[in-house]
Amino acid sequence: MSYKEEYQRWLNSPVLTEEEREELKSIAGDEKEIESRFYEPLQFGTAGLRGTMAVGLHNMNVYVIRQVTQAIAELIIAENAQRRGVAVAYDCRHNSGLFAREAARVLAANGITVYIFDSMRPTPELSFAIRHHGCIAGINITASHNPREYNGYKAYWEDGAQLPPEHAESVEKTVANIDVLTGSKLCDFDKAVEEGLIRIIGKETDDEFLKNVLSQSIDNGPAQRMSDKLKVVYTPFHGVGYKMVPDVLRRIGYKNIICVEEQMVPDGDFPTVKSPNPENFEGFELAIKLAKKHDADLIIGTDPDSDRVAIVIRDNNGEYVQVSGNQTGVLLLDYIIRARKEKGTMPENPYTVKTIVTTEMARAVSESNGIEMFDTFTGFKYIAEKINEQEKLGKQCIFSYEESIGYLIGNHCRDKDAVTASMLLAEMYAYYSEQGMSISDAIHSLLEKYGAFSEETINVVMPGLDGREKMKKLMNELRGGLVRFPETLKVTAVEDYLKGIVTSADGSTCKLEPAGSDVLGFRIEGGSKLMVRPSGTEPKIKFYLLARGESMQKADQTRKAMKEFVCSITASENDAV
Repeated sequence: MSYKEEYQRWLNSPVLTEEEREELKSIAGDEKEIESRFYEPLQFGTAGLRGTMAVGLHNMNVYVIRQVTQAIAELIIAENAQRRGVAVAYDCRHNSGLFAREAARVLAANGITVYIFDSMRPTPELSFAIRHHGCIAGINITASHNPREYNGYKAYWEDGAQLPPEHAESVEKTVANIDVLTGSKLCDFDKAVEEGLIRIIGKETDDEFLKNVLSQSIDNGPAQRMSDKLKVVYTPFHGVGYKMVPDVLRRIGYKNIICVEEQMVPDGDFPTVKSPNPENFEGFELAIKLAKKHDADLIIGTDPDSDRVAIVIRDNNGEYVQVSGNQTGVLLLDYIIRARKEKGTMPENPYTVKTIVTTEMARAVSESNGIEMFDTFTGFKYIAEKINEQEKLGKQCIFSYEESIGYLIGNHCRDKDAVTASMLLAEMYAYYSEQGMSISDAIHSLLEKYGAFSEETINVVMPGLDGREKMKKLMNELRGGLVRFPETLKVTAVEDYLKGIVTSADGSTCKLEPAGSDVLGFRIEGGSKLMVRPSGTEPKIKFYLLARGESMQKADQTRKAMKEFVCSITASENDAV
């Protein structure tokens, strides 16, 4: 069926509300808009669904939510696990609560018990709830840090991690056989609540989640001893962290938690920021003004669903600067190892995990302390797979992270957890403050100890159908050796993670693990690396500049040379950030 025919099918469908029908009528003369909404279904991939909210086959709306939930219900029925139930959560975005209720209606109509939160909750608590309530699966309605027009659908399995590949593939195939408009079962929400098929959860789960978060505190002594001196500014960027993050900071001893009041109000319009992504420094403008007013050295910001966290610090020149996800992860890793050794709480057979695009400085910290580190593909579902695998061998993960400000500490959930990470960042800040050191001092100390590393991530936005083709073309050209690197960047080997092969400059090859994902790595003489991959959740291609040098000056020079190269091969795209 062509996109025009699909548009007409939707327009004529009796299941649409009049408001939805009017929305479709309003684009009747806009061929490009019609094509963008109906050229293909919104794909259910390894990260679930994510798209702009609108009426259409390729958008986030109640019909697409029902369709994919019906597919998940059929997977659960095939596993004969209806009674174990599904945990459902949602964030602050427009329609998130509505989409969560629609998912619950579909599940209950299929005879599956639903545990739905009474209001918005952090993503890590959804992961925890699955494990805590013994559910077979979980659904979270969130678009994380995407712009306000987006929403998303994350599907989880019984371990609290996002669906494993085999289940994701099964859902994707089933979705193709379910009519998006009429193929899903539905029941009345309130009636299902009365019958016990839909169960509202809240405070009890909150209390247990917070108990598990607080159990990850390693040493809150410095925070308690210095509680009158330390000040922390916090912002949830209008998201769901507004309750729990300040709560855990108080519980470890902080008294002076200064919240950005304008951003403490959950709001899917995100009115005070251009983007609700804590990776973007400009989003901290209000927080920095507040930090200057109150003479605070640390700012903590969590994204709308509170699974990612970034920090801004006052450096030794008195300027407020953002700490990268790579450096924040290294700081946390070093603190966790150091504090656990000092307190005598390092478990037997400890290990750490990072993604292949995360700084190798993390490996230097981990392995120099005698702790094994594993690499995975980008995405916490892969990190969770590695944790599950090593857990069966009697090993314990003490920390895992990816450079895009996602961190996991503890065994209570299997996804990024900004609540626990915020607590440990504040604990780390108190630890260094008691020793008369700033976080800036700590960063310089680690660079002196473990070597000169300089990283940067460049996102090149390529929206729409044309953007997808451009990304594919660029990856093919890079993979085929059609892009020439400058003499300043001597490539010693190419890592093709899709094929699972490393090809050296002399033409020799060897196997590469992990394998099976569309990622390319270019090893640069001197120990640096340039990684490239299309984003799995956004219309962009990402370049990871992982430079290493004999000194910070040389590492920075290599990083800048890589940045110039990336800008030259993406010059036609004016949205590089």
